[in-house]
Amino acid sequence: MTHPDTLPVGLVQMTCTEDLNDNLDKCVQGIKETAYNGARLVMLQELHNSRYFCQREDARNFDLAESIPGPSTKVLCRVARESNVVIVASLFEKRSGDIYHNTAVVIEKNGELAGKYRKMHIPDDPGYHEKFYFSDGDLGFKPVQTSVGCLGVMVCWDQWFPEAARLMSLAGAQILLYPSAIGWDRHDSNEEKQRQKDAWRLVQQGHAIANCLPVLCCNRVGFEQGTDSSSAGIDFWGSSFVAGPQGDILAEAPYNKEYVLNTDINLKRSSELRQIWPFLRDRRIDAYKDITLRYRGKD
Repeated sequence: MTHPDTLPVGLVQMTCTEDLNDNLDKCVQGIKETAYNGARLVMLQELHNSRYFCQREDARNFDLAESIPGPSTKVLCRVARESNVVIVASLFEKRSGDIYHNTAVVIEKNGELAGKYRKMHIPDDPGYHEKFYFSDGDLGFKPVQTSVGCLGVMVCWDQWFPEAARLMSLAGAQILLYPSAIGWDRHDSNEEKQRQKDAWRLVQQGHAIANCLPVLCCNRVGFEQGTDSSSAGIDFWGSSFVAGPQGDILAEAPYNKEYVLNTDINLKRSSELRQIWPFLRDRRIDAYKDITLRYRGKD
């Protein structure tokens, strides 16, 4: 019997192809597998319905976007209800007025939409041309209340910003969750690849520690070829993981293959830690006004 303070969670790490229906079917099967293994909360990777189309700027890719609620949420709501799990999914959202967002949705175990989060930090880097497709998120850093806890859902590039994790924590999040799509440039050396991956994991472990909260990160895996001569493609490095509130790695997926990851997190541990590591108590909020500046320097 599961302890009442223990939450079984699952991550679905997968490759994606040009076949949108096949990708969504794979998501469904992964959710069902994690639920069969006992998960009550399941998270999918960033933009799981398609290949990572942001490797290039191409207006035809806007055809991949859909409304929320829409076709994908209809399928995922049904699976949540049938499998009795809360689902965190990641979609290319089309709003009225032809405004688009990179949006995470939270689906309650009864099949109802519990809430959503629109990606706040939008990258524009070689191979990651997201500003061409996505408007900045406008819902703020507000966690979503569910039957399994209060979820601080963010998306990929958000995972590098301590301010985002802190604001979710201050708003009552009990878990920090990051659907992700990050990988290597094949031109980089093996040493540089290792430094990048280590930094990616360490910064999220830091969010766990600084906020005394468990962190879930579900990352894409597999090589996706660039669609023009300027892109060598991206080797998505998988390595989805779950960290405890002291940054301890509770479970981790391989870097090079599809994987369904299941583990348990202890929701009571955060409260226990905050009594001995009172970071929130000792914050000097009177001295933090400069955090809202773009840069504080001599220029």
